[in-house]
Amino acid sequence: MKISHFILTFLIPLVFVACGGDSIEYQKALEEEASVKPDQLANFIKVLFYEDEWNKATLTADRAEIYFNSHQTHLIGNVVVETFSKFSGKRLSKLNADKAIIDDNTKDMFAEGNVIVWSDSNQVKLETSKLQWSNDRQIFFTNEAIKISTPSEIINGYGFESDLNFSFYKILKVSGIKQ
Repeated sequence: MKISHFILTFLIPLVFVACGGDSIEYQKALEEEASVKPDQLANFIKVLFYEDEWNKATLTADRAEIYFNSHQTHLIGNVVVETFSKFSGKRLSKLNADKAIIDDNTKDMFAEGNVIVWSDSNQVKLETSKLQWSNDRQIFFTNEAIKISTPSEIINGYGFESDLNFSFYKILKVSGIKQ
């Protein structure tokens, strides 16, 4: 009888405290996350990037949230980035994603969710779940699964690097080619 009394008095309350401790910490984490509000936000944005008279790129998104402390801009919903030729003014490429984060200091970008990049000049289409842009290196890259479609073949693989125009790209691990 003493053992059952011990279990009821000490162990059962200990289980509830242990379980409750996790939920309290989890609740605090949720509250902290919710308390981080953007310093600026805008809906249905369109940003044009110019160099002299040349429209280098156009960016559109359903929503933009700017965070000054972390030096980030979060783009949410229907993110589209189009780049244009300096000489002809024609579109060179188009990136679509569900969302993206831009490092406001480096101008690097991390896009994710149904990422599709189309190169007009090379007729190359890239599909992946996540894609990064290194502004310093001027390359796109990912370690995720990718699918590249060209007029003559479809290539599946993992890992990818490319220049802006998809003129020079490499797949780190090819898993299949269909011609």
